[in-house]
Amino acid sequence: MWESKELGDENLLWSCIAFMGGIAGRQQAPCGVVSSSAVFLGLRHRCSLEDKAKAKEARIKIREQASELVNGFEKEFGTIICRELISFDTSDPEEYRKFRESGIWRQKCNKAIEYAIDKLYDFEELKN
Repeated sequence: MWESKELGDENLLWSCIAFMGGIAGRQQAPCGVVSSSAVFLGLRHRCSLEDKAKAKEARIKIREQASELVNGFEKEFGTIICRELISFDTSDPEEYRKFRESGIWRQKCNKAIEYAIDKLYDFEELKN
């Protein structure tokens, strides 16, 4: 998605890699796709801080869209907390191994990613 919005290169992906498994595997945190989507929204609507009116408008838009994304995500999946979504404690190496072997990430994590991408594209369609 970063490519379609001319947000640079793979640096955007790398800037959010610590969100995998919540934040660095500490799953009491929001799902990484929720956090990285919020980062994307900030970058998508970025503007010069010198234009105070435009910057204020951008901050409001970012907060509104992030709120809509989080609320929709919670409604769709029941929570935004990583551990509650996948039912594994991936900060424990044995639990992480079980999580990877279970394939649950293919079902739950991939669905969360698809949801967020669809929502981010929906925001773009509303803009046009």
